[in-house]
Order: sequence, then structure tokens, then C-alpha cells
Amino acid sequence: MKRLIFPSTLWLCLVAVLVFSGHAQAQQLPDFTTLVEDAAPGVVNISTSRTVPSRGGSSFHGFGEEDIPEIFRHFFGDRFPVPPGGGQGPGQGRSEERQSLGSGFVISEDGYVLTNAHVVEDADEILVRFNDRRELEAEIVGSDPQTDIALLKVDASGLPTLNLGDSDELNVGEWVAAIGSPFGFDHSVTAGIVSAINRTLPRDAYVPFIQTDVAINPGNSGGPLFNLDGEVVGINSQIFTRSGGFMGLSFAIPINVAMDVADQLRDDGHVNRGWLGVMIQPVSRDLAESFGMETPAGALIADLDPEGPAARGGLEAGDVILEVNGEDVERSSTLPRLIGRVAPGDEVDLRVLRDGREISEQVELGRWPNSEQASTSQSDNSQVRLGVAVREVDDAIREQLNIQGGVEVTNVEPQSVAAQAGIRPGDILVSIDQKSVSSAQELVDVVEQLPTDRAIPLRIYRDGRSLFVALRLQ
Repeated sequence: MKRLIFPSTLWLCLVAVLVFSGHAQAQQLPDFTTLVEDAAPGVVNISTSRTVPSRGGSSFHGFGEEDIPEIFRHFFGDRFPVPPGGGQGPGQGRSEERQSLGSGFVISEDGYVLTNAHVVEDADEILVRFNDRRELEAEIVGSDPQTDIALLKVDASGLPTLNLGDSDELNVGEWVAAIGSPFGFDHSVTAGIVSAINRTLPRDAYVPFIQTDVAINPGNSGGPLFNLDGEVVGINSQIFTRSGGFMGLSFAIPINVAMDVADQLRDDGHVNRGWLGVMIQPVSRDLAESFGMETPAGALIADLDPEGPAARGGLEAGDVILEVNGEDVERSSTLPRLIGRVAPGDEVDLRVLRDGREISEQVELGRWPNSEQASTSQSDNSQVRLGVAVREVDDAIREQLNIQGGVEVTNVEPQSVAAQAGIRPGDILVSIDQKSVSSAQELVDVVEQLPTDRAIPLRIYRDGRSLFVALRLQ
């Protein structure tokens, strides 16, 4: 067999091709240096402090304990709590100060800052630190737990702002970058790609999340997600984790959703959402077959508020909502998002499957009960914590059931704590954790004091019968 001998010039050409190919491939990778240089002044570090009752025992409860209770979690970590008086021994302190870190960004020159609602939840003091090391105290203009958006205001003018993009234009596989303060290391930059769009997460029915593989950790919460044009396309909000740290899955709130909420918070102090007044469930394969559907899709109406918009609009239990204003309801979790972004009082065109036939219905939406109170104050969001709306019970019903108090559940938010516990509209809630409730305010007061580390007994009346259900607050 003859050996092939390559001329030296051919070897040189081959090496040149390989070098050029490697150089060309390197040039295709994004360069974030200009983006970071331009955007850094508009990204801020947010630190909060709040006083909480001392639990006794060790005075250190750092990141890694109760701050990471779930696989899906918001990610800003509590730092070292400092008990008043310089750190008393176990059981001696009455209260302790908790400090937390998060991120945010400036959306207007006159001092409006956008971040996550959970970053500033229950905060007694909020400090915003800029890239030039200025620190300004901030006030909460409004907060919306449903989308985890909070709008802050600092007393300043001429602030550097970030350019906002169009999150509807994002594509899977697109490069994105995050700037934030993971573990307090402010203005840290990480990058990756968009892994998926329109993700629905547990208890977050109103947000079509952007999923990325951008490295996100505690402290990044509320920080901006950029596209390659240096435009903000999302707000980093949650991660999927089994360890408490980044595992390759992070989730951002689309900037289009966030700015719609921010505009309402700035103008009205609260968010108005459309309300249909239905309890829904997923359409399984077996249910789809029973309804004569080729594939599972839509949201099945399991129950209705008899006085709600859906009932007034002619919808019935057993209807499957397939479309809202021309948009497909791909799964049951899609429906709250489509309804929630429509203003109360507006009509929606619904395509509904009933008795094997597709029909069209037009429904005028109501206002989500207690939405104003829930949006404007984190400290008064106890009913949002449960995911219910309530009203006082009529005296005639109290007399019929022989009860002294109680509140009637008028609506249950899908995927909420109450929904997971099996609470339905029409249930009469008599007591929580052995504490009686007879008004919406009493419900607020009781729920504010409930723990999150154990199941809570809740007594209700349903169809004239008393029963207990257990729920666990998050």
C-alpha cells in the first residue's frame, strides 16, 4: 500500500482553514461587554430590613433553612438576623431584625424602580443602591402578589434608565443575559439562552414565564433579563432547585406583563383584573374522550359562582372553554392568564364545547373580588395568601345552620392554597386553626398569624354539613 504524502503547502492550507474556522465560530458567540457597560448604571441593588418575632434558639437562620421551602422558589435570601440588644441568648429576645437582598432596575428618570413583590414583602425599610454607590431610601408605590411585581419610588431625578424590549418577540434559543446581585455580589453578569416561553408554574396562573438557563441565584430576584440589543425583556423571579442554588432552570416575568402591571400600580395604586367566576380543572385524556374531543385541551368548568359573570353570561358546569378572544386555551392553567389581562367590564368572546357541540358565548367580565386591597398592600394580603374571596354570611343562613359567624367563599383562585385543599365557592368558612371567623377582616387577622411549617385545620360548612379540611400555607 502506498503512503499518501501531502505537500507542505497543503498542510499549511489545512491548518489555516482550521484556524479560520475556529476564529469564525468564536466570532459567532455573543459579546456582552457593550451591553453591560450601557446597562449597569440602571441596575440597582435592593436591600430590605424587617423586624420579626424571635423564634428562640440560635440567632442565625441563614440561606438554606426556611428560606428554601419549595422546589419552585422565589430567590432572595435572608441574611444574618440581628436580635435587638446585640444578640441575646436562646429564648431571651422578643424580636429580631431580618435583612434581605434583591435586585431591580430604573424605568424612569424621576425615580421609579421595578422589582419583585417578594423582595420587598413586609419590609420596614427599603434601600436602593446604584452603580455609583449612592444609596436612596425607597417607598412602595404598589405591589401585586399575583404577578410578583412591585413598583418603588426614590426621591431623585435624572436617573439612568434601561431600554425596554418586547417580550412577545422572544424566541426559544435566543441569547439573553442577566445582571443582578447574587448573594450580595452586586452587578454580577450571567448569560445563556431562552429555553422555553409561556411556562406556567404552580400558584402563578397570571404569568407566562420565560424559561432560561441563565445562572440565577439568591439576590438576582427582581433584576433585569436582557436580549442582545441591550433591551430588558424580563424580570428574573424564580428558579427550579433541589439544593437551593442554580440547577439550570430559571424563570423570568415577561417585561410586557410587568410593565402593564407597573403602569396600573403607578396610575391607580392597584391592578384591575377580569374575573369570570368559575372553578376549573384540567381536561384529562379520559375526559377528552368522554366529551368527544380528539385531544385534551381547554379548561373544564367544574363549578360556577351562581352570581358571577360566567353564570350571568350563560356558561354552565361541564362546559369546556376552548378559546378566549381568538386565543386557544391550550390547558386549564392558560385560562386565568387570558381572563386576567382583560379589564373588568370588558366583554370576552368565548368558544365553548357543550354537549359535543362548539358554541360561542360572550361574557362581560367582573372585577376580581378584593383585587384593589390585595394589590396595594402586602400586609393586607391574607385572603390572597389563601387564594379566596369572601363575603359575610346572611343572617338567615347562619340561623339555618345554627352558627354564630362564618364567611362565605365567593371565589377560589385556581392553583391556590385553598384550591389545593378542596375549598369551593359557596363553602362557609367557620374557623381556621380553631379560631372563629365571622368577617373578612377577622379572616385577614387570623391568616396573618398562621404558620407555614405545618398543616392547618379549617372548618367549613358545605351543603349544610360541617367538615374539616387541612391546608398548608406557603
